[in-house]
Amino acid sequence: MTEKLIIRRARETDLPALIALFAADDVGGHGDTTDESAYEDYLRAFNVIDASQNEQLFVADIEGEVVGTFEIMFSRTLTDRGSLSMVVEAVQTRSDMRGKGIGARMIEYAVEEARRRDCRTVRLTSNMARTDAHRFYERLGFAKSHFGFKMKLK
Repeated sequence: MTEKLIIRRARETDLPALIALFAADDVGGHGDTTDESAYEDYLRAFNVIDASQNEQLFVADIEGEVVGTFEIMFSRTLTDRGSLSMVVEAVQTRSDMRGKGIGARMIEYAVEEARRRDCRTVRLTSNMARTDAHRFYERLGFAKSHFGFKMKLK
């Protein structure tokens, strides 16, 4: 199945499929919804991401069908000798497509993009409840190195 998989930049026409992916996530707790009244919020966010030089939203596509997604962001800090790093966020594979190598292909694509941009590190976070995802990321070469904190403002 992954032989037909392509990773490409997300398009506005992908939004319904992406929203459905996020809304189906019962672990993330992000409040995503397929309610039509929320569509403009997603569209605004998509347009900001799409126009950014430091953010890119991708989809995993099999024969025109969105089966996964991830977003990459680039940041430079003075620490680590001013290096550039990539943050990978919002990694999702459609539930009926998990275990088929799609997630691995998405992460490999992100890591290759980090190498192409000469990043020193690739970081990602994963909900503490996603123990299967943690094992998946470790199999791909990621190591648990930090403990994260989050403060909800809204």
